[in-house]
Amino acid sequence: MVSIEHVAHKILTYVPYVLVLFDMRYEGVHCGREAGVDNHMEMGKKLLAAGQLADALSHFHAAVDGDPKNYLAYYRRATVYLAMGKSKSALPDLSRVIELKPDFTSARLQRGNLLLKQGKLDEAASDFQNVLKAHPSEKESSEAQSQLTKSDELQRLVAQAKSSYNSKDYIGAASLLDTIIDTCVWDITSREMRADCFIQMGETGKAISDLKAASKLKNDNTQAFYQLSTIYYHLGDHEMSLAEVRECLKLDPDHKQCYSHYKQVKKLNKQIRSAEELIHEQRYDDAVSKYEAVMTTEPNVPQFTFLAKERICHALTHGQLTAKAISVCSEVLRSEPHNVNVLKDRAKAYIQEGLYEDAIKDYENASQHSENDRQIKEGLEEAQRLLKQSKKRDYYKILGVKRTAQKKEIIKAYRKLAQQWHPDNFQDPEEKKKAEQKFIDIAQAKEVLTDPEMRNKYDHGEDPMDPESQQGHRGGQHFHGGFQNFQGFNPFGSGPFNFKFNFN
Repeated sequence: MVSIEHVAHKILTYVPYVLVLFDMRYEGVHCGREAGVDNHMEMGKKLLAAGQLADALSHFHAAVDGDPKNYLAYYRRATVYLAMGKSKSALPDLSRVIELKPDFTSARLQRGNLLLKQGKLDEAASDFQNVLKAHPSEKESSEAQSQLTKSDELQRLVAQAKSSYNSKDYIGAASLLDTIIDTCVWDITSREMRADCFIQMGETGKAISDLKAASKLKNDNTQAFYQLSTIYYHLGDHEMSLAEVRECLKLDPDHKQCYSHYKQVKKLNKQIRSAEELIHEQRYDDAVSKYEAVMTTEPNVPQFTFLAKERICHALTHGQLTAKAISVCSEVLRSEPHNVNVLKDRAKAYIQEGLYEDAIKDYENASQHSENDRQIKEGLEEAQRLLKQSKKRDYYKILGVKRTAQKKEIIKAYRKLAQQWHPDNFQDPEEKKKAEQKFIDIAQAKEVLTDPEMRNKYDHGEDPMDPESQQGHRGGQHFHGGFQNFQGFNPFGSGPFNFKFNFN
């Protein structure tokens, strides 16, 4: 039998070896961890020096995780963040460095500079003062003193800017804020104040720039997105307005101002898109109605009224309601005389109305503001050709129809005029002779305009009935040689007829 004393002796003999073993394992882990942190720090430094910032950052992350109290790991990681332009991420690391090592003046100086850029002038001044108290190097001391002086000056300018702003001296306030923002580039408050100054001054483009910066500098800046949306809306940019108000609602779906504005912009945007689809589908009458609805939806923003009338002008021109198109286009051009698109549309409407000289003037005006526009060049050439042609014989004017008239309209006009000017209706020799020529012109006009090939030639500057034209073999001989040889179409039926005259 083994005695208790023997067992006790064995335990006491064994325990020291166990304790030593445990101690050796602990020391090994501790030494391995330190070695791992050192390796990450060394690799991070090399990669940072080589400009491989993302890889360097990964090593400094690992170093911080391996030793959360290693102030140098935080400092180096902050350095990488700054090199990557991520100052928001660098600031907490610099604060952690200062917490772990309050006399680390380089970290405090860098944090002061970041706080200065953010417009946190009191906090920045505090850091610069602490640097000066810590007996820094000559270089650090000089920089800290310079930045402290700058911080004090900026505080004075901020006070002046607020005073000018409250007094509604927006020009003065904006000028002071320009100086402040040159240094405090990440100062949200100053940018938002300057944006409001620009809005009051009517410089919306500059306001947009500041508000976009403010929306990025502050993660939940719903007010900046709301302001951006309303500015774009009043500029007539419904697409950008909708995009910005959606960003506001992403941050806060219950934002009352943004939600109310969103409903209005969404409705207007839908109407405008629908109208443009109708134009694309050549449903011009429906497009006009839709743009009239746009003006009803938003009657208080002139830009949307202007847009609607501009597009109505376009739709009416292409829908061949040319007289009305000219009226609407002219209304738009009174507000914006050099609107190239409207000038082109009105010129096209003028051509359809046979007002070629007016069309030429519009195309020439448009070309001064858009030199390389192919449509303007082609339109001008067409108007000039048609003007020249109209001084010879204008078959559309002879029948009293528009250039866009369909075949049925042309035949109807022809029959009416042929009945009116039929030579048998006149007894007086002089009147009969005049009627004969008139009747020939009417018949020629009908023949040219009801034949697709001949009409196409005529519309492109050739007269198929001109004996001198080598293009117009057909028809050119039909009427040559006098009325007594004429054989044409019966205006009262579909068959041919011969004129018979009693000359006795």
